[in-house]
Formats: sequence, structure tokens, C-alpha cells
Amino acid sequence: MGLVPRLIHLNGPTGVGKSTIAARYAACHPKTLNLDADEIVRLVGGWQNDFSGAVKLVRPLALTMARTHLSSGHDVVMPQLITDRGQSACFAEVAGSVGADYLEFVLLAPPEITIDRFRQREHHVDQAVEAMGGATVIRRIHEHLAAYLTPGSVVIETGGADVDQTYKTLMAALKK
Repeated sequence: MGLVPRLIHLNGPTGVGKSTIAARYAACHPKTLNLDADEIVRLVGGWQNDFSGAVKLVRPLALTMARTHLSSGHDVVMPQLITDRGQSACFAEVAGSVGADYLEFVLLAPPEITIDRFRQREHHVDQAVEAMGGATVIRRIHEHLAAYLTPGSVVIETGGADVDQTYKTLMAALKK
């Protein structure tokens, strides 16, 4: 009997390292789907002018993709910011519908560190985030995440950690 597939949701603010860790996980785990919704958003015409609207269109598509891939018996790693418990319930429902586990990890770093990382990287969504307010939006995301977290949330602090440390912490948390 094989292992139960997992929907590994990496939540957290823009610039915290979700996409980097997801790509590493997929690279180290053959047949894992790295379902980075920001990559799918780029496929929607006009996304640069209505990023939030494009994300709303893409999220159901991404969940359908996750369901299909999980039903094949393989993991999905999904770097995706959410601050709504209803949305995490949708993710869990998708996983459960095909007998997979839903595991959410919230990657966090102090706001100034995520803002610095955001400013130093080159990612296709950065212009859209900047147009929505850049650093102000990232600070607001931190506030929304603080309200979203529960005592049961699994938080991985990335502020003082490099990619290797963060990945090792994720792998240790997945073994629990």
C-alpha cells in the first residue's frame, strides 16, 4: 500500500519564500506538482491590470488541478497566500475528496524582512503587488495573517533562516 498523497499548502506573505521552497520540494520529490497559482495567473489575459480578479479566476482552476493530481496518488505543493479560513477549508475539502491529506504551513518573517526580500527578487507578480501598494500591502498581509493564525497553525519562521534551513524545517514538520 502506498503513502497517502498530500496537498502541502505553503501559506505566507509575499516575499517570504513560498515559491522557492515549493520549487525545492517538487525538485526533490518526483511526480509532485508544484502548483504555484501565481504562474497560472500569468496565463489570464489582462492579469497585470486586475491581479486580484485574475487570482479569483485562477483559484478554482488550481483546486481542480490539485484534485486531479492528488487523485493520481502524488503530492501537490501549493505556495499560495490566503487569509480566509473558508479558503483553507476549500483546500482541505479538495484533498479529502480524493483521500489525500491537507497540510498547511505558514511561512513567516518580520514584515521588514519580507519587504526587503520582495524588493530584491524578480518575480512576475511584483509589478502588480507594487501597483496595489507594495510595502503597504505586504504590511497589511502580515496583519491579516496574524488574525488568521490559530493556536494550531504550523508556523515556520524564515526571518533568520536561509533556504536550506527553511526547507529542512519544512521536511521535519512533514514527518510529524
